Amino acid sequence: MTRRKDSPYTLVEAAALPAREDRVVQWRRGLWTALWLTVWLCAVTLPAPAKAQCTAENHAFNSGERIVYDLYFNWKFIWKKVGVASLETTSTTYKSRPAYCLDMLSTSSKKTDFFFKMRDTLTCYISDRLEPMYFRKAAVEGSRYTIDEAWFSYEDGISHVKQKRTWYSPQREPQYTEFQDDSRCIFDMLSILAQARSYDPTDYKVGDHIFFPMTTGRKVEEQALVYRGKENVKANNDTTYRCLVFSFVDYIKKGKEKEVITFYVTDDLNHLPIRLDMYLNFGSAKAFFKNGRNIRYPLTSVVQKKK
Repeated sequence: MTRRKDSPYTLVEAAALPAREDRVVQWRRGLWTALWLTVWLCAVTLPAPAKAQCTAENHAFNSGERIVYDLYFNWKFIWKKVGVASLETTSTTYKSRPAYCLDMLSTSSKKTDFFFKMRDTLTCYISDRLEPMYFRKAAVEGSRYTIDEAWFSYEDGISHVKQKRTWYSPQREPQYTEFQDDSRCIFDMLSILAQARSYDPTDYKVGDHIFFPMTTGRKVEEQALVYRGKENVKANNDTTYRCLVFSFVDYIKKGKEKEVITFYVTDDLNHLPIRLDMYLNFGSAKAFFKNGRNIRYPLTSVVQKKK
């Protein structure tokens, strides 16, 4: 399956009431940060290579894998379901090369559409050796509509990424940036998942910090995760899983961390995100694993399953 990159995706339509628009925009930013980090969290098993070794063997996923999540938001101490999100992986080609395509889609429920309508997609292409090739993120925030893209290339063991932001509303000149790193591989928000899921996290200790470079389509940023240990977590399929727990943190002051999102990932070969808790400036949100198909390995992390 091939996909055109020159046609816009269906995106968030501005249906929010004016008085609630700021909150809707903040909620969307928080939700998408959490969804991006859901796939980033698997990077905790990724060691930093000495020289941009961006290829790896796929030990973790099959073409056709699809994972679905229920999304919830806390409105005045009451938890409300606001939509669903899915992550799907398929075999395809990119510039005539064998590749995988990863798509993440979030969709708001009909009731939530009264306040805002969400149809957002992140897309990336990786080679059959799991190296990043192309990334695309389209977003509407309030009255702003932008598309961010990143193209990856490799020369003499060095990673290069060219980035572009296209402004559709308000209309502006496109912005271009380039970045290279001769010590580490640069990933995007989805390609990190595909490669890092194949690594073994058994050597991590509680309190370990993990740093890695990530392109957003506009710039390359250093990201930080903290390993918290293991915990049993119940998903939205009446099943309890043994999970690895990680935190994404902000540094509000020198040496002082602020918990932003807590992740729970299956403690098995699949490393599937099961739950995430988001601590936003104006409230909180959660995402729960609902179901999956074409998962490569047995879910040996299952602790209890309702019959």
